[in-house]
Amino acid sequence: MQTVIIGGGASGTVCAIRIKQNNPDASVTVLEHLDEPCKKIHATGNGRCNITNRSADGFENTRAFFESLGLLLRESGEGRMYPYSNQAASVVTVLLSACEKLGVKIVTGCTVRKAEKLGGQFNVFTDKGVFTADNLVIATGGKAQPSLGSDGSGYDLVRSFGHSVTALSPALVQLKSSSKNCRSLKGVRAKCRVKLEINGEVTAEDYGELLFTEYGISGIVTMNLSEKVSDEKLKNGSERCVAVIDFVPDLSEKDLLEHFEKFGDFEGVLPHKLCNILQRQTDGDGEKTAKYIKNWRLIITGTKGYEYAQITKGGVPLSELKEGGESGVCSNLYILGELTDNQFCCGGFNLDYAFNSGIKAADKIARA
Repeated sequence: MQTVIIGGGASGTVCAIRIKQNNPDASVTVLEHLDEPCKKIHATGNGRCNITNRSADGFENTRAFFESLGLLLRESGEGRMYPYSNQAASVVTVLLSACEKLGVKIVTGCTVRKAEKLGGQFNVFTDKGVFTADNLVIATGGKAQPSLGSDGSGYDLVRSFGHSVTALSPALVQLKSSSKNCRSLKGVRAKCRVKLEINGEVTAEDYGELLFTEYGISGIVTMNLSEKVSDEKLKNGSERCVAVIDFVPDLSEKDLLEHFEKFGDFEGVLPHKLCNILQRQTDGDGEKTAKYIKNWRLIITGTKGYEYAQITKGGVPLSELKEGGESGVCSNLYILGELTDNQFCCGGFNLDYAFNSGIKAADKIARA
């Protein structure tokens, strides 16, 4: 049995290892267009690699897989799981070491031109020759962070086999605002509840840390809401987007007004820079300031783009895939990870999905 995997990232590398674990005699070749595999893993979790989350659907599978390679995990806040070393490099080292020990062939600096299936066999045409296989796995990633390998090339490949791709956009990404107040508040952090209004209707909301930047807003709460923002629709004027911020979800306007009447300001509640801006906006009116604190509005003009996004929203619809990510259009073709239209919030959920899609595809290949 020969398997060719296009893409040496999280899902592709794990799939290769799992195939060899299931069948040591299987031939597995990974084609990676960068000069080294797993480059994106190095950058995840701020260099620590948030491998999975205790609340993730595939948590137990992911943990068991990495423990089988000798990598132990430790838990941080909110269920986030990291390598015990707290170093993403440990994850990469363990994965590549396993590939070497098990006999996975990795071809780096390899650009795939096209792929086809003829007579039950796949042919992958590259600048380093033609690779043939009984099973073809496409695990190229999406379009997020192209400098780390996700250049969007996988979408044309899956389309060439008859699959569709839903609308794509950057996700888990910072948001830009036209408000000069963001620049004034640069560096200020606050735990907030944020609602996202699209054309006057609330389309999403979340609670978490918000970080003001010179271009707009960042932080986990921003990342989690960003998939609702369409750069294309904002540019063509078909959508108008506003972030509505509640800086103190635990207090009501009445509570805030009582605080103001007692102390004369909100310095004991909010960051000093924010207090100054609110003071200017409301001329020191306590009632008006209380309303602003609970309902501060920022016009959103777009995202920071794929270069800064952690993932891509959209991809191959799950309805076109069967068990283990096998194509419902072309047998023995598998489409994994970020290439599929299946996105999650921050906290290790997306990386867990990438790893698990590789594990499940390998197990399905073993049963075929």
